[in-house]
Amino acid sequence: MSETLDRVLDVLPSFRGGLLITVELTVGGMALMFALAFVLGLLGGSPWRAVRAVSQTIVEVFRGTSLVVQLFWLFFVLPQLGYRLDPLFCGILALGLNYGAYGAEIVRGAIAAVPRAQREAAIAIGLSPAQRFRKVIFPQAWVQMIPPFSVLSIQLLKGSAMASAITLTDLTFQAKILRNATGNTALAYGVVLLLYFALALAIAGTMKLLEARAKHRLGLPTGLPSVLRLGGSRKAPAASGGAS
Repeated sequence: MSETLDRVLDVLPSFRGGLLITVELTVGGMALMFALAFVLGLLGGSPWRAVRAVSQTIVEVFRGTSLVVQLFWLFFVLPQLGYRLDPLFCGILALGLNYGAYGAEIVRGAIAAVPRAQREAAIAIGLSPAQRFRKVIFPQAWVQMIPPFSVLSIQLLKGSAMASAITLTDLTFQAKILRNATGNTALAYGVVLLLYFALALAIAGTMKLLEARAKHRLGLPTGLPSVLRLGGSRKAPAASGGAS
């Protein structure tokens, strides 16, 4: 037991590097996921059929193929075509493209779900198209987007474990090292399980705060305890006509 503990203590500092790689993959992947989701989601709601077709094709390609295949294609196939990517960038790119395709449908669906009466009322009070989107449509759609984006972000975190297959020494890779050093599989993957769970809780908590902030701006109940409620009383102007 003492020998196993000594081995654990010897290897544990290396988890800092693995944790950093996992965080970089997750944060970078989420940033690309959100950017791609909004671009493709907005294009997917375009009034022009050709634009919608391009957006839908991109979404279906990345949503309909495996993340592992995309990761391997970027890391192993592109070099054969003369394009070699840094492993970390390759992991971020694969995660962002794959989960961004799923996120695009979240954005498109949430925007389409804003009541038509709200759009018509915004036109009636003389708002420009940009103002209608910024002040009426997006604030209401954003509230609906956050819960599914929270789930998708946690899925992305878990998907980042696949990056160990392209030489990245993330948490999953470090678990293999700890298992080999101690011979204790339960301990090695138990440590990693707790670290992933802590990261997932951090993502979920952050998204809950974003959701509360978005609801607060619309004057909706945030669901937060009074000690955590956000200050201020500013609200996004809700167009009259379909909702008071």
